[in-house]
Amino acid sequence: MDGKTRAIVEEIFETVAEASPEIRAGLPSRRLKSGSENPSGEKQMAADVFADDLLQSRLGALDSVGEYASEERETVDDVGEGLSVTVDPLDGSSNLKPNNTMGTVVGIYDEPLPATGDDLVGAAYVLFGPVATMMCAVDGQVDEYLVDNGVRNLVTEDVQLPAEPSVYGFGGRVPEWFDDFTAFAREVEQDASMKLRYGGAMIGDVNQVLTYGGIFSYPAFTNAPEGKLRLQYEGYPVAYIVETAGGASSDGEKSILDVVKTDDIHARVPVHVGNHELIERLEATLDESVPS
Repeated sequence: MDGKTRAIVEEIFETVAEASPEIRAGLPSRRLKSGSENPSGEKQMAADVFADDLLQSRLGALDSVGEYASEERETVDDVGEGLSVTVDPLDGSSNLKPNNTMGTVVGIYDEPLPATGDDLVGAAYVLFGPVATMMCAVDGQVDEYLVDNGVRNLVTEDVQLPAEPSVYGFGGRVPEWFDDFTAFAREVEQDASMKLRYGGAMIGDVNQVLTYGGIFSYPAFTNAPEGKLRLQYEGYPVAYIVETAGGASSDGEKSILDVVKTDDIHARVPVHVGNHELIERLEATLDESVPS
């Protein structure tokens, strides 16, 4: 990656970090549904709309950003010339009511949207937990920051998944899982070295995997074979971060970064991320169920 592109990616990271205290401060008064739906047919929280508008305003104002796309918007916003940015403004916003973990997910692409996994030049997420932290992946390295008053302070340089996995989280309704994924899940659950960690916000569960090693899955479902997480906003960026940190990703057959894009900016994908051994076992289990 050339120095100019790296500088732009860092500028985008800084802008997201600067906006994060305002997003967090705006949550208490926006815990109710907004009365509208996002393009995926999900009920929007007032906080979703607020976070999206704030990030669009801040990122769209950068001279280095050409396109802005969000889970909460129907189409891509043309905001100038430069890199393309995708945002899940408030991943896990349903956790507002029970006061649980949530965060912001960002993907940065050097091609117009919809883009491919190969077009990613950076990805990050801000996690709103007891403290606000930020994982940033760029140029082959993931770094963890503490976000204090909108400023990134380096906590861990060159984050790597622990070699020995110890946590798992599987999303969705169990009755809607396919039988092959259910078989894999039951195998993992019976491993005495593995502990369940599932909080209802993808990014919080992924952060558990990055911290302790393990696997997070939001699989294909009998009523949604394409999965439920969005490729551009969640699948590609999270896969990029986990793979850069020495882990693996899969849509059940191959790396999520190798999933062929569609013209639908809101296309969905099954998401599995974690240690290589677990992802390989997952793919082998799913493959065994496919008739030859």
